[in-house]
Amino acid sequence: MTDPELRPGVRMADLPLGVRPCSLAAALDVLGERWSLLALREIGYGVRRFARIAGYTGASRDILADRLRKLEAAGVIERRLYSEHPPRHEYHLTEAGRELFPVMLALSQWGDRWAVDSPALVRRHSCGEPVQVDLVCHHCGRPVTHDTVHAELADA
Repeated sequence: MTDPELRPGVRMADLPLGVRPCSLAAALDVLGERWSLLALREIGYGVRRFARIAGYTGASRDILADRLRKLEAAGVIERRLYSEHPPRHEYHLTEAGRELFPVMLALSQWGDRWAVDSPALVRRHSCGEPVQVDLVCHHCGRPVTHDTVHAELADA
């Protein structure tokens, strides 16, 4: 018999206190640091070489090298050799890194609204219009908001 407190449908706020296993926490273990996200921003813009990534982010070389190693170990970026003598690498997004695009776009959109007085750039879709990130339910097509989503334990 299963513990009634751990069955699907129980509100997350009503569970016993304790550190929750969570995909968000796991993602933050990989990405939840300023220099990692800024490095990913630059690689996403097509900046591939270490010195240029450092220059555009302002990260110190040792911190940036550490963050790039962690992102590579997590499978978010990959290094590709572009010079053998001396050995030099470029950084490229993997599929996992490319799938971060909507997350980075949403975070930038939030920053444009809440963290700066005036946005530094406008992101435009190929149709020419400014991009606006909106979450919609794939099933019903309605907006996904804090008020329309609830979390429950997955079936084990």
